[in-house]
Amino acid sequence: MSQGRKVVIILVAVAGVVSTPLFWLLNGPNTGQLVGASIQGAASIAALLWAAFAGGTPRSGARDRAERTGDAVATRGGQAVSGVIRPAGGNGSATAQNTGAARADGAGSEGVSGTKHT
Repeated sequence: MSQGRKVVIILVAVAGVVSTPLFWLLNGPNTGQLVGASIQGAASIAALLWAAFAGGTPRSGARDRAERTGDAVATRGGQAVSGVIRPAGGNGSATAQNTGAARADGAGSEGVSGTKHT
């Protein structure tokens, strides 16, 4: 869950918890209003706890992995990849193990059998 979404859920839950006793309970509730206030308060507290303890996006970034891939062949300016290609400067890791051969034939062709950061 993104940080912004988590903040919005927490703020709405806090508003629900605070508004329940102020809006309904201070006006002399009847039985139905008391039950409704209890349900609203419980739902708000549940949303607050869920948002507070829900796991966020992993900080380590993406984990790209290629393992036991087959061979790749490129011709006439193509690209043969039996490993991993990912953007340079990104977070996370890229690993390639036991990848197949990457053969490139012809001008402008490229073969990658390990990891390449572009």
